[in-house]
Amino acid sequence: MPASTLTVDLNALTGNWRALDAKSGTAVETAAVVKADAYGLGTAGVCQALARAGVHSFFTALTQEAATVRKVVGQGADVYSFSGYSAVTAPDLKANNLIPVLSAPEHVRDFFSTTTDTPFAVQLDTGMNRMGLEPHEFAALKDQITERKPKLILSHLACADEPAHPQNQQQLNCFRELTDGLNIRRSFAATGGTLLGPEYHFDLVRTGIGMYGGHPFEQARPVATVAIPVLQIRDVAPGESVGYSATWTADRPTRLATIAAGYADGLIRAMGSGGVNLWAGETPCPIVGRISMDLITVDITDLGRNPSSLEILNDRQTVDDLAQAAGTIGYEILTSLGGRYKRVYKDS
Repeated sequence: MPASTLTVDLNALTGNWRALDAKSGTAVETAAVVKADAYGLGTAGVCQALARAGVHSFFTALTQEAATVRKVVGQGADVYSFSGYSAVTAPDLKANNLIPVLSAPEHVRDFFSTTTDTPFAVQLDTGMNRMGLEPHEFAALKDQITERKPKLILSHLACADEPAHPQNQQQLNCFRELTDGLNIRRSFAATGGTLLGPEYHFDLVRTGIGMYGGHPFEQARPVATVAIPVLQIRDVAPGESVGYSATWTADRPTRLATIAAGYADGLIRAMGSGGVNLWAGETPCPIVGRISMDLITVDITDLGRNPSSLEILNDRQTVDDLAQAAGTIGYEILTSLGGRYKRVYKDS
C-alpha cells in the first residue's frame, strides 16, 4: 500500500513562532514545546528549523523525548523534561545535559540529595491540580529551592483558551504570591497565556499548539498538509451501500475513490459523520460511509476526473476543522498522526 504524505511547512512553523515571539515582547524569551514527537510532526525536522530560527529553550514531556531533542539541537540549547527526577531518569538526564522540571516534593528531595550543581526547574500548582508543588509544599521547600537557584519556576494555566474565565486571574494571583521577589526567572504562559497579554508573560513563554497552526492562535498559518493516495475507483448505483454497517447509501449514480489511510493514521473514526471533506485542489469531496482502520471512501462524482491523491488536512481544512468534526481538539489530531506517513519538510 503506498504511503500517505505528511508535509510540514517549516516556514509557516517558524513564522508562527516569530509571531508569538513578537506578542511576548523583546524582554521575554519565547521557548518551544516539542513533546509528543513535536506534536506529531517529527522531532528532528521541527527542532532543527526552530533552532535555526532562534529558539534557545525546548520543553518535552518525557526524558527520552528530551534526549532526542538534545541530539538534534546540540549542547547550546536548554532542554527541559517535565517528567521530573527519579533514580530511573537520572542517568539519561545527566548523560544528555537535560533540565528536569521538579513537580513533587519527592522530586525535590531526591534531586537535592543526589546532585549538587545540575540545573533544574520547579513547577508550581496554582490551581490546575494536575502537576506541580502545591502552595504549602512549596512553602516548606522554598528556602532549599531558592538557595539552589533553579533556572526557572513555572506553572500552567488551566483555562487560557477562554480569556474571560475567572480562573486565569486567580491562577495569576496565586503565581505572583508564590514567586514575587524571588529573583528567579519565571514562566507561566503557553500559547493561550501568551495571547492573554503582558501580565502573563514573565520571563519566558512556552509556545505550543499555536506554533503548529492551531487554536487559540487565530492568526496562525497552517503548518501541516496530509495527502492520501487513491487505491481504487469504482462506480455504484443508486441504492447501493458503502462501508461497515451500511451507514451510507447512494441516492444517485456515484463515483467513489478509496484512499489509503484511516483511524490507524490518526484520522479519527468520528470524523466520518462530521462533515469532513477530502480535497482535490479547490474542490471538496465528501467522505461517505465509515472511516476504517486503513481506508476511507470518498465521493468524487462532482470532481469530474479521477485523482491520484486527495488531501484531508490543508489550509482549507485545518487541524481545528478536523477536530471539530471529531468532537475533539487540534492537539489530539496532530499528536495522533501515526508513523506510517512519509514526512516531507518544506522550507520554501
